[in-house]
Amino acid sequence: MKLKKGDKVVIISGADKGKQGTIIKVLTKTNRVVLEGEGLAKVKKHLKPSQTNPDGGIVEIEKPMHASNVMILDPKEKKPTKIGYKTVTETVKKKEVNKKVRYAKKSGKVLD
Repeated sequence: MKLKKGDKVVIISGADKGKQGTIIKVLTKTNRVVLEGEGLAKVKKHLKPSQTNPDGGIVEIEKPMHASNVMILDPKEKKPTKIGYKTVTETVKKKEVNKKVRYAKKSGKVLD
């Protein structure tokens, strides 16, 4: 999966289309992400009374969303973009090291 925790994304489909948020959790096995933001992918869950929650009630929780429904925001243009990979050479302790980094395809800016 090309998305990581802390990435700023925009929702491209569904009821919250066009809203922006930050990834707080990535679920790689199910290919889903959990977003943090004002009113993003929230679901009301009804809880029965229990020892830990004696009153029960209705709680709002963040619902995981499929990764194909979000696109990362380009840090330069602030628009949705695809993610690509490229290798960058860095000098560490007088040695050249090749490093694989993510970059925004729209502007070419490195994301990592």
